[in-house]
Amino acid sequence: MPEQHFDPDRAIAGTGMGGTMDLGVDEAESLEKAPGGPEGTGPQGRPRSLWSDAWRDLRRNPVFVVSALVILFLVVISLWPSLITSGSPLTCDLAKAQEGSQPGHPFGFNGQGCDVYTRTVYGARTSVAVGVLATLGVAVLGSVLGALAGFFGGVGDSVLSRITDVFFAIPVVLGGLVLLSVITSNTVWPVIGFIVLLGWPQLSRIARGSVITAKQNDYVQAARALGASPSRLMLRHIAPNAIAPVIVVATIALGTYISLEATLSYLGVGLKPPSVSWGIDISAASPYIRNAPHALLWPSGALAVTVLAFIMLGDAVRDALDPKLR
Repeated sequence: MPEQHFDPDRAIAGTGMGGTMDLGVDEAESLEKAPGGPEGTGPQGRPRSLWSDAWRDLRRNPVFVVSALVILFLVVISLWPSLITSGSPLTCDLAKAQEGSQPGHPFGFNGQGCDVYTRTVYGARTSVAVGVLATLGVAVLGSVLGALAGFFGGVGDSVLSRITDVFFAIPVVLGGLVLLSVITSNTVWPVIGFIVLLGWPQLSRIARGSVITAKQNDYVQAARALGASPSRLMLRHIAPNAIAPVIVVATIALGTYISLEATLSYLGVGLKPPSVSWGIDISAASPYIRNAPHALLWPSGALAVTVLAFIMLGDAVRDALDPKLR
């Protein structure tokens, strides 16, 4: 007889989200004969994973479709703002200060005579960049620390829990006023670093709880009994089944981070001129709200739509990934 090698993963019937179950010959043949497969199966009759089910639900969810289209539009104009505007956000004419809509300038001019439409378009680049980069940093740092603490437990878990308690006690806006007021850099990196510094504890708690729940499942215990290494347990069995809550929270938090950047810029400790930011424009237009309300309403509206789009996207992803809502 040919030599056969034992694989712990194949010996486990189910592996969570992406796992499949071994079927008998009769069951497999009956599934293959079904034209579309029974409920919960794919076109060939194979059991669908939670991710494929979630994607199917998302495509049918109008909230997800609308929010995804808005976000896609924001990403495109962030990368290529020249597609919808030919002006420069730094070109201003004081003779046109606070003037309303004109041909070629649909949003009018702000208090410095800068085109509000052009600055609103270019402001999307800063907001999207800060939101995406900060979310990636928070997700990576928080997920790694939380997953390790939840998997190994012990003293490391206790220490991490106390550290996160300390960070949770720091008011975000007050912390930004203190930390960013001493930084003179005109780039987005200090703001991103500050958001990562105060944002990772939330994702860490989510990842820790998700890992603790996942590692108690039967398929993880079976893999452990069959001799799977800790790294194999984490990467092959626990992580794919514990990452869904992290993705949901990170998606919703992305909109919050965009709002936080605008708030800090409004207070004068985030981005500073000549950087282009919705928060800077809102701050500059606030004194002229009676004479030139358009200079305040357009960047404020763009900020509100962007934050709402990411929150709606996160809600749709949560509904699709939460088995309790099915």
